[in-house]
Amino acid sequence: MDRFQFHNPTKLIFGKDQLKALKQEIPRYGSKVLLVYGGGSIKRSGLYEKVTAILKEIGAEVTELAGVEPNPRLSTVHRGVDLCKANGIQLVLAVGGGSVLDCAKAIAVGAKYDGDMWDFAERKAAPKDALPLGTVLTMAATGSEMNGSSVISNEETKEKLGWGSKLAYPAFSILEPENTVSLPKDQTVYGLVDIMSHVFEHYFHKETNTLVQDGFCETVLRTVIETAPKLIADLENTEYRETILYCGTMALNGVLNMGLSGDWATHNIEHAVSAVYDIPHGGGLAILFPNWMKHVMHHDVARFKRMAINVFDVNPEGKSDREIAEEGVKALRSFWNSIGAPSRLADYKIDDSSLEFMADKAVRFGSFGNFAQLDKQDVLNIYRNSL
Repeated sequence: MDRFQFHNPTKLIFGKDQLKALKQEIPRYGSKVLLVYGGGSIKRSGLYEKVTAILKEIGAEVTELAGVEPNPRLSTVHRGVDLCKANGIQLVLAVGGGSVLDCAKAIAVGAKYDGDMWDFAERKAAPKDALPLGTVLTMAATGSEMNGSSVISNEETKEKLGWGSKLAYPAFSILEPENTVSLPKDQTVYGLVDIMSHVFEHYFHKETNTLVQDGFCETVLRTVIETAPKLIADLENTEYRETILYCGTMALNGVLNMGLSGDWATHNIEHAVSAVYDIPHGGGLAILFPNWMKHVMHHDVARFKRMAINVFDVNPEGKSDREIAEEGVKALRSFWNSIGAPSRLADYKIDDSSLEFMADKAVRFGSFGNFAQLDKQDVLNIYRNSL
């Protein structure tokens, strides 16, 4: 493995009846709070009322930013930054799923920057300061509750770019499984795919002597595979929700990838798709990841063989390494299909008319991928095989 340093500053507050921790956490940072949330699901579930009651109880001065999109838009970030500057905001509180958290991170750094936060996404500048951020999570998916990464869509340029900063880590994150039970089936499925995709991004790497990290990844993947069908059949089961919630956090808080650099090409390829077509991120990953696997398998067949055997219980007897590896990819596709995930771009009515445009967006910063480097032609091939 490669040498590394690990530090995660987020205080994770996990489990039943933890929302009350807001009473202790918020006053540490100030009384002027920007409450950021999405399209209204937290009001339908009753979570909004619970959060605002606590904010009122502790005397917080609340400014609200509602309507964060599933693929959070730069224009919404701009509105949030303006609200922070106009109201002297001292803490950004995000209540929602990964998109709300990603938007809130961008607002937190943008509020302390004289330019446009998009400069960070375009790699023209790096954050120097940020408002503190607290989160109350309502969806197991992105892991944004315990990392410094964010993805923002620029609706004017049709770009969706990831960025990150140590300043964007939440100061605290509250994860109550009960706050995820109202999530509908399709969103639950997208979250399950996203969690597994994050683990796969770590799992496909070039480092050696990573037995512990690889084992951690395989355990999380097997846990999701075991739990997902039960959760889909019983969406209000808090034990299943709790398991998946923890998997989502562990998948992207830095623990699984200590000492290694994962691939991350598939996320980049998907971002170009959802930037143009505004499809769910998890849905895009479900379509693209198996096709990425087929495209790059020749780089390290042994790694795919290991995945097939250790994650999907493929029987290796009498089969070549390549046959075992290919069976593992088929097992992944079959599993995602079984829980209701899409398998073709056509499922979102996407044809070949924008493939060149999307591929150009994907390679904007040059070739990419740490496990297998991709250029524009590689991206086009993966897109075509996903139609």
